[in-house]
Amino acid sequence: MKIIFGTDGWRGLLDSEINEETISLVAQSFADYNLQRFSHPAIAIGFDGRRNSEKFAKIFAETLSGNNIKVFLSDRIIPTPVLSFFVKHNNLNSGVMITASHNPPEYNGVKFKADYGGPFLTEETLKVEELIGKSSVKKNDVNIERTNFLLSYTEQIGKFIDFEFIRRSRLNVLIDSMGGAGSDYLERILLAHNISAQTIFSLPDQNFYGRLAEPIEKNLGPLKKELQENDYSLGLATDGDADRCGVMLDNGEWLSAQETILFLTNFIVNTKKLQGNIVKTASVTDKLKTLFESKQRKIYDVQVGFKYITEVMISKKIAFGCEESGGFGYGIHLPERDGILSSLFMIEMLAHSGFNKLSEYVNHKREEFGKIFYDRIDLKYEKQDRNELLPGLYRNFIDRIGNFRVVHIKAFYSSRNVINGLKFFLEGDNRWLLLRSSETEPIVRIYAEGQSDDEVKKFLEYGRKLFN
Repeated sequence: MKIIFGTDGWRGLLDSEINEETISLVAQSFADYNLQRFSHPAIAIGFDGRRNSEKFAKIFAETLSGNNIKVFLSDRIIPTPVLSFFVKHNNLNSGVMITASHNPPEYNGVKFKADYGGPFLTEETLKVEELIGKSSVKKNDVNIERTNFLLSYTEQIGKFIDFEFIRRSRLNVLIDSMGGAGSDYLERILLAHNISAQTIFSLPDQNFYGRLAEPIEKNLGPLKKELQENDYSLGLATDGDADRCGVMLDNGEWLSAQETILFLTNFIVNTKKLQGNIVKTASVTDKLKTLFESKQRKIYDVQVGFKYITEVMISKKIAFGCEESGGFGYGIHLPERDGILSSLFMIEMLAHSGFNKLSEYVNHKREEFGKIFYDRIDLKYEKQDRNELLPGLYRNFIDRIGNFRVVHIKAFYSSRNVINGLKFFLEGDNRWLLLRSSETEPIVRIYAEGQSDDEVKKFLEYGRKLFN
């Protein structure tokens, strides 16, 4: 089986694709890669609560150790950002996280982290991929040190959050860890500062208690029910490896990722006053540009996938990086998604607002910022020409979409240098259509933002017809 890495590492079906043999092969290639780059590499390894995650982490550690590489292996299930911070904080060369993030429970996977505490860039991942199977697997356990990664991470988080301000606000926080690696860590951080918090589904479960561990509205029925039946200030959910978060109002209403991004950006810029630019994926609302771009602050628009945000975060001064799927990163912390820190920022944001309920704050801000009109559709596309579609559309030069003139077209390129994304910017503020084709799945994705629900529907329908 050919092992191919995607935009965020390698994911595959347990047993048939990801098993002891293939994990060993990837671990050996990762050892070879690090030995080529560093004279005495040191690497950290973490794992989530999926089936075989800890076993695979041990196999990975033993393979690196067998290549005379120093290994720090987590002594417990941890969130991905905890692993990433441990790598950066301890000046290690690389990190490995065994996780399939928010994928279904029958999947597992591997994420690579670089010395800066964020995902590997495309060219480095390809180098690891090219080394798979090039040398025989070597194993021992003499260079492995079991370590608690949480201590330094928790200390770091304490530098960014005004826990005393939150405590005085008397908020009551409900957390849904979805049976993922977030466990009860967020609750324990809050309770340590005498802030009222409770977690549901805190114990990691390899089947995520029968749900998909992706913190979006359709998966958060239990959180919604608990919020509606009890008196909480807001609800927060983290995904399978706790690098993403989702937000619900105290009344059980889902807060879209687009609005979450808008409110977090406002908090980062105007309340926390963090210095730097903003980087967002192309699928995030352009209201960020109309509301927050200035001579002092640029808004960067990048390809969908957090590693593209990371590329900008490590090369420019960035305050906040955000993607439509609920991944948010902070320049003061890591060029990496962090669902734990993002949740804490949401709590502090509410505390600073003077409101006790998130619904009150959101209603107030909606009057100030206006409504976001946005939607997306995912289309099954089984034809063989999927990866030729967007280059063809780019060459054809579309100059109008419905009643609106196309003022600019931006092409996005895949890791294999093929156009897999096109964003059409239309006349007027906050009007665009984004088309993306998957390299690995028979799917095309269509995103749109407009100034009304009707505009968005028309833009999406235009996009749909392009693939008929």
